Amino acid sequence: MEKYQLEEKIVEMLKTVYDPEIPVNLFDLGLIYRIDVLEDNVVEIDMTLTAPNCPAADFMMEDVKQKVSSIEGVKELKLNLVFEPEWSQDLMTEEAKLELGLL
Repeated sequence: MEKYQLEEKIVEMLKTVYDPEIPVNLFDLGLIYRIDVLEDNVVEIDMTLTAPNCPAADFMMEDVKQKVSSIEGVKELKLNLVFEPEWSQDLMTEEAKLELGLL
């Protein structure tokens, strides 16, 4: 499988992970900062939270780990929780903003 195909599958899978407090997936919320497919299909993902003290952080990170690791071709997942840059509503897709009534 080509690197770009694997990246597309990862994005599709990330769009099935939701913050339990917000009815929008993590990808469209702008919580995924980086997806990098390295040699041997090792995947690195940098993600953040809407707030550093998010009560659903463990749940969401575990969901990302389980779902991305289940994709055929992903050998290993390195999931990094980052807080730089700080998340803001500007990072959300237009669809997410529309869903949340921000447009």
